[in-house]
Amino acid sequence: MSAPLPEYPAKTHARYLMHLLDTTGAIDFDGDASLPTADLFLPGSGRMFAVMTALDEAGNEVLLKAFSGQLGGRRTIEGWVPHPLDAHAYHAYLAEHDPPIKEMGSAIEACSDEQKSAELTEQRAHLSRTALRAYNALFRLTAIDGSSHSLSEIFGPLPIPTGSGECCEPKLFSWAFAHNLRPVSMAQFFYGSGREHRSFHPPCQERCAPILASLLRLDIRYQDRDLVIVNKPSGLLSVPGNAPDMQDSVETRVRALFADAPRQCAVHRLDMDTSGLVIVAKHRGALSAMHRLFREQGVEKEYEALLEGIVHDESGTITLPFRPDYSNRPCQIYDEKDGKWGTTEWQRLGVEKRPDGSFVTRVRFIPLTGRTHQLRLHSAHPKGLGHPILGDRLYGSGMKDRLYLHATKIRFTHPATGEELSIETETPF
Repeated sequence: MSAPLPEYPAKTHARYLMHLLDTTGAIDFDGDASLPTADLFLPGSGRMFAVMTALDEAGNEVLLKAFSGQLGGRRTIEGWVPHPLDAHAYHAYLAEHDPPIKEMGSAIEACSDEQKSAELTEQRAHLSRTALRAYNALFRLTAIDGSSHSLSEIFGPLPIPTGSGECCEPKLFSWAFAHNLRPVSMAQFFYGSGREHRSFHPPCQERCAPILASLLRLDIRYQDRDLVIVNKPSGLLSVPGNAPDMQDSVETRVRALFADAPRQCAVHRLDMDTSGLVIVAKHRGALSAMHRLFREQGVEKEYEALLEGIVHDESGTITLPFRPDYSNRPCQIYDEKDGKWGTTEWQRLGVEKRPDGSFVTRVRFIPLTGRTHQLRLHSAHPKGLGHPILGDRLYGSGMKDRLYLHATKIRFTHPATGEELSIETETPF
């Protein structure tokens, strides 16, 4: 995940925070100055610090600062964003789970029977796992829509990395959203021993990225003053629909975070069932510039897909014409006379066996045009590959869990900066 907000003006405030840490010699300089910064220079004792600028409901700027983990055994320090875990709930949790684990530890130390000791060790491990699940369920963070999420809900069946939710950015976003503040900028730096002193860093991928994607309801892979590139999940619309229950989309989620983005800010679209990278403009000028770049075919895209069955050829190019099937929308039909011609380059990546015993072929697609349902049609039609994309409910055998098509890469020259951008995302299947 990229840094989800611009660095400035937060980076300027972060440098001033470094100055305060340097000159006061105390982390709790807003309080009783009992936590010396010198402790951060003991081997491996450095910490991440971060500053966020936000706007309150009246439009006033609010400055927030946070630190990762604990400092001097304290989770919450005056002047810093408090720990997201309620102190009373945490003490109640400790009172319930700590004594049995410590008691079991004492029993293990006193036990001289090897077999019995092994049994007690396994029992203590079970108690520790139970305690960890209870902690992860207790630890709650506030999302941009005001909803509350536990670590267990955020990570789902995946293992929850140690220290998740203790980092600066989740603390800052959760506090801001819980207090009706609109985040504007954020900068994070390392201070002390263990990494490069006073160096700036993006969110960590293991712990922070899944949490921030959940809190922001966006997996941001790149952003600057002009553009945001989002990794869209399967099942989410690129733009809002007409019905009241079809308003949730990449566009509406981006506008919730970046209030100045234009109403129609998506530069291009992915089908709701398709996942992957979508470019969104933060202002009208960027939107016009990116539309021009697309018209001039200045944006290169790559996709990865699983196709039903075995594709025997190694690679090729498909050029076929399709038009809307007016009697069966939203489907497209083959039409050499009135159809729009689209071209796709493809490469076979391998054949895989599914858990149900069926075979699929993993394929890389490079569309040279951007026709509606182009990759789905070029896969499924007999004049194309003749193998529908797995999970295609329009042109294949139907969807069980998702459409197995993912936009993996986008390359283009940034229209404002001239920088060559190449943004990639992992394939989720």
